[in-house]
Amino acid sequence: MKSEELICFVYIMKNIVIAAGYATRLGELTKNFPKPLLKIGENTILGRMLDDIDKIPDIDEHIIITNHKFAGIFEEWASKQSYTKPVTIVDDGTETNDTRLGAVCDLLFAMNKLKIDDDMLVVAADNILFFSFQEFVDFAKAKGTSCIMCHEQPSIEKLQRTGVIVLDDSDKVLNMEEKPQEPKSHWAVPPFYIYLKKDLDKVRHSVENGCGKDAPGNLAHYMVEQVEMHAWKMTAGRFDIGSLDTYKEACEKFGK
Repeated sequence: MKSEELICFVYIMKNIVIAAGYATRLGELTKNFPKPLLKIGENTILGRMLDDIDKIPDIDEHIIITNHKFAGIFEEWASKQSYTKPVTIVDDGTETNDTRLGAVCDLLFAMNKLKIDDDMLVVAADNILFFSFQEFVDFAKAKGTSCIMCHEQPSIEKLQRTGVIVLDDSDKVLNMEEKPQEPKSHWAVPPFYIYLKKDLDKVRHSVENGCGKDAPGNLAHYMVEQVEMHAWKMTAGRFDIGSLDTYKEACEKFGK
C-alpha cells in the first residue's frame, strides 16, 4: 500500500509600502511630516491600510520605504505599533523632493538592501480602501501570475491622468498605457500591485532596461510587456488623498 505524500505550498509575501515622496501638494501640512502618517480620525492613513494587510496569513513583514527626512518619524511611529508582523523602515537617503529617487528606484533600493526574494505586495500609502487586500492576494494565487488592480472609470479626463489597461475574458492584461490621450478602455489602474518571486529578476533589471523611475505605474507598464499579468477588478471603492482638499474631505467623511 502506497502512502500518499501531502505537498503543502507555503506562500511568503512581503508587504512593501512606497512612502518616500514629499507630498508637496499638501503644502505646510506635510512640509516636515509624512503624508501616510496624517491622522484620519483616531488612525493614520497608513495605519488603516496596515490594519487590513496585517491580517493576511501570507504576509510575513511590512517594509516601509521612506526618505531620510521622514525616516525618524516613521521609526518612532513603528515603535508604538503592535502588528502581528514585523515593521521594517528603509531610509532611501534622500532629503528633498528634487533629489528623490522615484517610486520604482525606491522599490529596487529596498529589494537590494534587504535582499528580498519573496512574492511582493507593493502599495502606495495615500488611499483609504473599502475592500480587503486579502481578495487581491487570493486572486493572484489563483492566477499564478503577477497582478495589478483595476476599477471602472467612466471619466475620460480622469483616465487621461492614470494608467489604463485592456483585458481579455480571463482578466489577462493585453495592453497598458500611462496617461493616454485616447484611452482604449475604462479600466483604470490604482497603485497596488503583486509581483511574484518568479518575476523579480525582471523587476530588478527594469530601470536599466528603460523603465520609468518616478511613478509605481511605470513598473507595472514595463512588466505587462515582459511577463503574463492579470488584473483584479476592485470589489469596492477607494478614496485617494492627493491634495489638501481631499485630505480635509477624508477627515470629514471618514474621521468620525
